[in-house]
Amino acid sequence: MYEEELTNKIIGAAIEVHRALGPGLLESAYHACLAHDLTLRGVPFESEKSLPVEYKGIRLDCGYRLDFMVTNKVVVELKAVESVNSVHEAQLLTYLKLTGVQSRSDH
Repeated sequence: MYEEELTNKIIGAAIEVHRALGPGLLESAYHACLAHDLTLRGVPFESEKSLPVEYKGIRLDCGYRLDFMVTNKVVVELKAVESVNSVHEAQLLTYLKLTGVQSRSDH
């Protein structure tokens, strides 16, 4: 699956979930519904993927968890908040760094 097709499917699924559920639910509700919708669309993903930190030759579980890792190419981080702020952006940048996935602006 090409990256553009993949991201279109992911965004389409997220929009469909949000339209169906609306705002105001817990992130876990959106997560479960998005996982179901991605499965229906044939999008392979890992849910709640652990991201270890490597330090001096050891791997440490520091509690980082991706909401979704799609085909080892796309990081999907859900937020059930009124607005995305700098701490959310920093979290996503950390996840991109730990996974080695480049942001679209890095291409």
